[in-house]
Amino acid sequence: MNRIARIAGPAVLLLVGFVSLLVALVIGGGANAALIADPGAVVRFGLPIARLVVDLSAAAAIGGLALATVGLSRTVPEWNRAIDVAAGAAAVWTVSSAVTTFFTFLSVAGSKISIDEQFGQSMGVFLTGTDLGLAWLVTVLVAAAVTVLCFAVRSRGMVALTAAVAMIGLVPLAQQGHAAGTASHDAAVTALGLHLVGAALWVGGLVMLVLLRPVIDGERLAVIVGRYSSIALGCFVLVAVSGVASAQIRVGALSNLFTAYGVLVLVKIAAIVAMGVLGVVQRRRAIRALGTSPERRRPFWFLVVAELAVMGVASGFAAALGRTATPVDQVALSKTTNPSPAELLTDDTLPHAPGAWGWLTAWNIDLFWLMAAVLLTATYAAGIVRLRRSGVRWPLHRTVAAGIAIVSIVVATSGSLHTYDRFLVSANVGSHVLLGLVVPALVWASAPMQLIRAAVHPRDDGSTGVREWTGVLVDNQAVRYLVQPFPAFLLLAAAWWAFFATDALRWSISDSTGRTVIDVGFLLVGLLAVPTLLTPIPAGARRATMPAALVRIAGAVVVAAGLVSLGVAMRGPLGLLQASWFGAMGRTWGPDPLVDQARAGGLLVVAGVAVLVVIVVVVLVRVRRDAAGPAPDRAGRAAVPESARADRLRPDAGIAPEHTGAHRPHGGAVGVAPAGSDPDDRGDDRVVTG
Repeated sequence: MNRIARIAGPAVLLLVGFVSLLVALVIGGGANAALIADPGAVVRFGLPIARLVVDLSAAAAIGGLALATVGLSRTVPEWNRAIDVAAGAAAVWTVSSAVTTFFTFLSVAGSKISIDEQFGQSMGVFLTGTDLGLAWLVTVLVAAAVTVLCFAVRSRGMVALTAAVAMIGLVPLAQQGHAAGTASHDAAVTALGLHLVGAALWVGGLVMLVLLRPVIDGERLAVIVGRYSSIALGCFVLVAVSGVASAQIRVGALSNLFTAYGVLVLVKIAAIVAMGVLGVVQRRRAIRALGTSPERRRPFWFLVVAELAVMGVASGFAAALGRTATPVDQVALSKTTNPSPAELLTDDTLPHAPGAWGWLTAWNIDLFWLMAAVLLTATYAAGIVRLRRSGVRWPLHRTVAAGIAIVSIVVATSGSLHTYDRFLVSANVGSHVLLGLVVPALVWASAPMQLIRAAVHPRDDGSTGVREWTGVLVDNQAVRYLVQPFPAFLLLAAAWWAFFATDALRWSISDSTGRTVIDVGFLLVGLLAVPTLLTPIPAGARRATMPAALVRIAGAVVVAAGLVSLGVAMRGPLGLLQASWFGAMGRTWGPDPLVDQARAGGLLVVAGVAVLVVIVVVVLVRVRRDAAGPAPDRAGRAAVPESARADRLRPDAGIAPEHTGAHRPHGGAVGVAPAGSDPDDRGDDRVVTG
């Protein structure tokens, strides 16, 4: 059965996908789609078929590399086999992308293949002078780069980097997910991008499991399948949510579900639900039998083949949807409108005046950050639950800080600040103050790194899980350098000037990808610098010292000076930032653009002063506490001496004794303390302190 599954699984995926594509093209009318003139049957049918191969090969490469990165061991043959399979898939991805690019040009131009000079010039203009052609050109180049890297690298870090590069190849495909009419282009692109990522990890990971079967035994297969199952669960949620959002944007009213496009959407939704049901059956029943006799493993492989068949249906209909006119597109084509300046600039309608109530209720959901917030919430809660089951209590104040941090992320990226940040400089500054300063401080207070070290078991099979990757990132030389005091302070101060004084601001407000990249950049810079400001303890020191505290205070002065100087400059010397954007909105409500920018400058001045005050207070309180020495606990016993914290920075610090097999009553950075060592201790429970 194993050999049959290895052969039948990919074959069923391709065959069912091909048949489903042809059926969907007939139902939706995509086989007759042509923008200018009919390029011929070869192009009309070859283009969606080539796109199907692009989707499946990209999924196999991305999902396989991702599974290798987080689930496979580098000390056994499964590692090299997985990279080889990913290399082959990436090669197919490259060739099929090139074919799709060529067919797309023929479809758009409506011309026949020719060898004359004009044909070549037209194709050159298409590839470099149009968004569609440039997107496909980038896809081909990324796929080729992934192919070369898969053949050239085998180390853990380089394979992870290759997986990241491969995911970048999905960005140009997502950029094609525009929406006509009143639907938001940014929302359509984000929904399609998340959908592609989730589908690639889900489909590619399962294909990789099937192809890896010859080099892994039953017990090892059960472990890898368990890890993949956790990934697949997250992918199911991501695909389902993003798919619903994307369908809502493109279908519009519920009555449009009875159109040709709507029927294709309903079939795809049914396929996703069926895959979810098969995944639940696998997780609850079939996976348990993998480590037993071959006869008991057969149900699992039957389910795998069935799930691949359903994935083929979903993939085929997805490829056909790209060639089918949406109801929203058809409604938009039937109307003639005079877009306002704001609509021409942002591809969205100008929102109403916010008012006092509007600042609280004007939400504009960013699906990327919303899903990130859900993932962070689930991960943090799972860590707390795991600690609780092992008899360890996580401090309540850290949980509260984590909750406020996640809410702040959602408010900054999906609340009223996000609604108006493309129209008001003050809203843009407010959202980045939250992301770049407030959220990092709350993350420092919530101690997620310590939670990971306390709750996640280290792996001993040569694979790299969440705990191991956390250690790799923290111990990276570049990260270690950037979190040193003065590099971190200068980076934080310079990031604000570099954003608002350059065209990076224009990129973030005019492009959904640019906005996401800039927001992630602000968050990462803040996470590098703000915890360094708030922690006056140099690496290896046992307690805070006055010189270290003075360095942090000096750094706070540098950061505050950067923010305050930028705020003052925004109140006049810089002039109106991006005048061709903020000055050309045509809005009739709210303050004048220069007045609004002056308010943004005032907000930066207040933020700079607040940073200085908070850092000085936190540092001085920490120094005073450490200078006072260990305080007695409620039972009158001396608190943990600093010499007992020598393992503060050890990778296994903070793990409860039953996790490591050794009695370590005072774990380092996380500090798993015995009963009675915390004022909130009750009974025999232990508490994580810090």
